[in-house]
Amino acid sequence: MASLEGEGPCSNAGENIWGGCARCCTLDLTFLGQPVQKMLVAKTSDGPVNALSSMEEFRNLDRDIEGSAKRWKKFVESECPEKEKFPQEWKNKSALQRLCIMRAIRPDRMTYAVRDFVEEKLGSKYVAGRPLDFAASFEESGPATPMFFILSPGVDPLKDVEKQGKKLGYTFNNRNFHNVSLGQGQEVVAEQALDVAAAEGHWVILQNIHLVAKWLSSLEKKLEQHSEGSHRDFRVFISAEPAPCPESHIIPQGILENSIKITNEPPTGMHANLHKALDNFNQDTLEMCTRENEFKSILFALCYFHAVVAERRKFGPQGWNRSYPFNTGDLTISVNVLYNYLEASSKVPYDDLRYLFGEIMYGGHITDDWDRRLCKTYLEEFIKPEMLEGEFFLAPGFPLPGNMDYNGYHQYIDDALPPESPYLYGLHPNAEIGFLTQSSEKLFRVVLEMQPRDSSMGEGGVVTREETVKALLDEMLEKLADEFNIAELMAKVGERTPYVVVAFQECERMNILTSEIKSSLKELDLGLKGELTMTSDMENLLNALFLDMVPESWVKKAYPSTASLGMWFADLLTRIKELEMWTGDFSLPSAVWLAGFFNPQSFLTAIMQSTARKNEWPLDKMTLQCDVTKKNREDFASPPREGAYVHGLFMEGARWDAQTGIITDARLKELTPAMPVIFIKAIPADKQDTRSMYPCPVYKTRQRGPTYVWTFNLKTRENPCKWVLAGVALLLQI
Repeated sequence: MASLEGEGPCSNAGENIWGGCARCCTLDLTFLGQPVQKMLVAKTSDGPVNALSSMEEFRNLDRDIEGSAKRWKKFVESECPEKEKFPQEWKNKSALQRLCIMRAIRPDRMTYAVRDFVEEKLGSKYVAGRPLDFAASFEESGPATPMFFILSPGVDPLKDVEKQGKKLGYTFNNRNFHNVSLGQGQEVVAEQALDVAAAEGHWVILQNIHLVAKWLSSLEKKLEQHSEGSHRDFRVFISAEPAPCPESHIIPQGILENSIKITNEPPTGMHANLHKALDNFNQDTLEMCTRENEFKSILFALCYFHAVVAERRKFGPQGWNRSYPFNTGDLTISVNVLYNYLEASSKVPYDDLRYLFGEIMYGGHITDDWDRRLCKTYLEEFIKPEMLEGEFFLAPGFPLPGNMDYNGYHQYIDDALPPESPYLYGLHPNAEIGFLTQSSEKLFRVVLEMQPRDSSMGEGGVVTREETVKALLDEMLEKLADEFNIAELMAKVGERTPYVVVAFQECERMNILTSEIKSSLKELDLGLKGELTMTSDMENLLNALFLDMVPESWVKKAYPSTASLGMWFADLLTRIKELEMWTGDFSLPSAVWLAGFFNPQSFLTAIMQSTARKNEWPLDKMTLQCDVTKKNREDFASPPREGAYVHGLFMEGARWDAQTGIITDARLKELTPAMPVIFIKAIPADKQDTRSMYPCPVYKTRQRGPTYVWTFNLKTRENPCKWVLAGVALLLQI
């Protein structure tokens, strides 16, 4: 990057700027609706703008923003700030330096800004999305050069291989085309196919090699063995899913280095996905059912449903808790089922169709209960009797088309489908900001990991990696408090109430975590001093501390978190302080910080246990009732007589209107507004009021999925389906 800026390929200045940009923490975009000076206030004392301002190239940036608030507010609130000129003299900064400023004030636009940067410096061919020419790539392959397909959801590279093979005479019928899907003891079959193909000049496809991690070293040796002396027509095609993170990468380097790597991403956006869904059919399909009007309407709605569920994954956990391999086979089978049911029934069996589509065809992929609810809700909104009774909208501004021919439907998509927007998926526009910000985070995490790590960085007065880590290590050891003395705490307690038991459990878990942190830091300290030999574990710890990542050994003993190391450690100290206050006399805090628990479920269960004991109610016949107050934590001086006040929750996908006491639409660019204090008490399950309620899942982090805690019923005047489609949830951490 430095060389692109004309600063020289090894310029310290270039490295410092880019490294600083990568390390610069991101802002919560709520500031966009507030005075621009608040951009200087971040989640840590060292905000992103302040962090940049400490570097020579960006000196006085913080003062300029504060002094020219109107200009900067206009720039920051621009829909596409990467296309705008920067205020004042900052517009004269280099392209790379402008990227750094953009990173600090609009992280959600960084993927677009980096794209423009690459196009400006390297040319448009590096950013143009062009279809893959498989035949051209095939020409570069050979007996020693396999083709390696990096799989993407909804894309089947096997079709390209089969098409090319058919053209050149390699087919299953000719017995010179071997297709082995790895798993379930297929390794031996794969090795036999490779041996035969190498000798006779056949083609071999090895699908999903990521499923047989233990066999990959044998595969590497087998490919190396056949790279010389094999038949000149011998070809190998390999496919594997990408590793979810660098640490879980298992494909041997030798296989990757010798292969032609190919990835073919599925189409992006509702427009492309809806066309692609419809492409699975033709005019004959539309005419095959005797009940043409019903068949066409439901088929088009199914295509829209398919496009929605396939593309919704781009919104991350707010889209789906887990990623699912929805494919065109799900759609085509669903249409076949639709045809059979319509031909056999006098009325449209909506309930049966929704069940088959949502629980079997598409639902067969789904493993998360909340995702199953989402899929079911989409089908309830898209496929119902009203779709045949007048104007019916699949999305705001997009009515279900009438009876058309095949080309007419494609033309209708081009003419009538609104521009790409989260509204097309039932989501709030903030969902796009969220996933763009997370994409930016991933990008700069990679950039940060690419920074040089050797000690030679210390030349010329630059602080070395070891010096940076040593300073951080000393600071952390100094701030960590002593472990909780469990025996001493137990001696202070009279009655072991459910709340006291939870407090002890939390203290024990905290002791395990802080003990691991202290011992690993002290060991690394000795290694840096040369008093101990550096082990691989110590090296991993060193790298994590330098990259502002929570070390893996700590993660295993900690609570779920997506925070960087600096924010994670500050949060840890707050948790310890809360525990110290609670265990002072073991009286329940006036308002409990629910996010501060390793296991929040245990505290919520303790509320039910405490009430059950007091009233002699059966625990399995009880539930929790949640009443959102209009107050904040500071407004409470004592706990309630029954239940507990909890604070520290945030809402994603919507917001809580404290005045009316209901869920309402989120404000633009306010991604995770804080909730007021919530009063939680236990009641008999048969007395629970579920009318006008949205069953809202509570998660520990924005990753959702396995971090599920509880379900809080929240009041709503809108149909709860709206909040289901919007992915509304409560979060304990943001």
